[in-house]
Amino acid sequence: MTQHTAAPETGKVYLIGAGPGAADLLTVRAVRILAQADVVLYDALVTQEVLALCAQAEQIAVGKRSGQRSTAQIAINELLIDCARKYKLIVRLKGGDPMLFGRADEELTALESHGIAIEVIPGITTAFAAAASTLQPLTKRGIARSIAFFTSATAPGEPDLLTLPSTDTLIQYMGGREAVVTAKKLLEQGRSPMLPVVIVENCSLPNERISRMTLHDLEQGLGERQGPVLVMIGAAMAERETSPYKKSRQS
Repeated sequence: MTQHTAAPETGKVYLIGAGPGAADLLTVRAVRILAQADVVLYDALVTQEVLALCAQAEQIAVGKRSGQRSTAQIAINELLIDCARKYKLIVRLKGGDPMLFGRADEELTALESHGIAIEVIPGITTAFAAAASTLQPLTKRGIARSIAFFTSATAPGEPDLLTLPSTDTLIQYMGGREAVVTAKKLLEQGRSPMLPVVIVENCSLPNERISRMTLHDLEQGLGERQGPVLVMIGAAMAERETSPYKKSRQS
């Protein structure tokens, strides 16, 4: 954990990972700090079940989706600084892990520039929760020894991801329609149309939905999806022969 000394008149800010959604997947430290928080600034994907763990705190929704204008993040930074001047214990509650696709660098930089104390409490990132939920290891001896996490989502004016990582297992966050483009690019690179793909929607929640398909199927589209989507691609995603448990939950 990296901690920074703050000026006496400011509170301490905790960047906490809320995990994939289920409250009982939070770390013990995260639950303890949430119960002590004076104010909590939370993202759109943080569930009510998680927010119930900090019922005593003032709760401020700062939810935003990828692709919004950068001024939205600037406003969040300014709000964090303002809260640090008013409260003793401030929580910035982010879905998944704060340090992965969470704009943490911008928030850390803003807080550090004002001498505000910071601590980061990690959370379970969705890829690991999805692997556990599907009983599908991301690595497999003799088949997959490298993994890449990536997202195609960009802010307005930023270029799209031109090349995909060259790894055995590819994990695409915020997949949705962007996953179709990924499939096309992989097929153009010479990847097999039969390459296994696992789609996990609303990971860890009661309405979790798991779909199994091939790279060729993915190129045809995902259809209607109601929640955040994680796309896992690679030979390691082939359904395990000894694990029929998930068959009833496929769609």
